[in-house]
Amino acid sequence: MPISLELPDVRFHQSWKDMIEEFGSGPMDGSGYFAAVDHELDVDTMAEIVVDRRAQELPDGPRPEGHVPCSFRWIADGDELVGFVAVRHDLDDFLLEQGGHIGHSVRPSRRGEGIATEALRQAVALAHAVEVSPVLVTCDEGNPSSRAVIEANGGVYEDSRQGTRRYWIR
Repeated sequence: MPISLELPDVRFHQSWKDMIEEFGSGPMDGSGYFAAVDHELDVDTMAEIVVDRRAQELPDGPRPEGHVPCSFRWIADGDELVGFVAVRHDLDDFLLEQGGHIGHSVRPSRRGEGIATEALRQAVALAHAVEVSPVLVTCDEGNPSSRAVIEANGGVYEDSRQGTRRYWIR
């Protein structure tokens, strides 16, 4: 699988717009977006998003109140963006219970190709590079695809809490 995890960059502007449009109102785990996003954003607005996502990786970088440092990456297949990954450097109470260290999603038209499995493998390596180990990864109880992705990456099931399965990858 020739995918890579890329730093957010305005060079992906058109592909990013297409991907956001494809996600529609569906969840975009790992993107840092918590509501619908305007896929018609211009390059200047996207440049602001890029600066924000990159700054959140810094230990003292600006980020929403209550959020931990996070390495945002865009999953790319060449010049096409196919998903999102977020590697959180710490766990707060919510992340320990529900969110974990890594969030990820793949655009609907590219699911079922092994992209999520490879992206999670690369995200775990990134987590280890920022000294996160072991890595907590979670998924909804009713999401067998995410469960398979986590288990394919060595995730060891610990327990379920409030409908969320919790796995540790060492």
